[in-house]
Amino acid sequence: MPMRKVIRNFLYVYTARYLPYLGWKNALYRRMGMRVGRQVSPALSATMDIFFPELISIGDNSIIGYHTVILAHEFLLDELRTGPVVIGRDVVIGANCTVLPGVVIGDGAVVAAHSLVNRDVPPAATVGGVPARPLEIGGRF
Repeated sequence: MPMRKVIRNFLYVYTARYLPYLGWKNALYRRMGMRVGRQVSPALSATMDIFFPELISIGDNSIIGYHTVILAHEFLLDELRTGPVVIGRDVVIGANCTVLPGVVIGDGAVVAAHSLVNRDVPPAATVGGVPARPLEIGGRF
């Protein structure tokens, strides 16, 4: 990957992390090659992959929580693993989550705060934890 592209992406991602205006933030992500739908709301300090942003797709009306990291690559001991990250429409990802490469999060899914998403999430599911697993909603607190 050309160093110039990595530096540009780094500047775009770190500028977007602190921009208060979602239109500008999403425009920077699109300039990096990400597919970003309408009314997408990445929160303050959300961080997108700087090496392979073109592998990230976020559907309409989705929310990415504060300090969440979306990665389309990971360095392993003997290899570099990449994979597309597809976040569907109307998805809510809580604060401080990490989404790993190759994951598909289905339409209408909810990811609880502080979760590690390392496998696909079915549409309309609610998941949470490390690693993320289905959560039962309801009952008393």
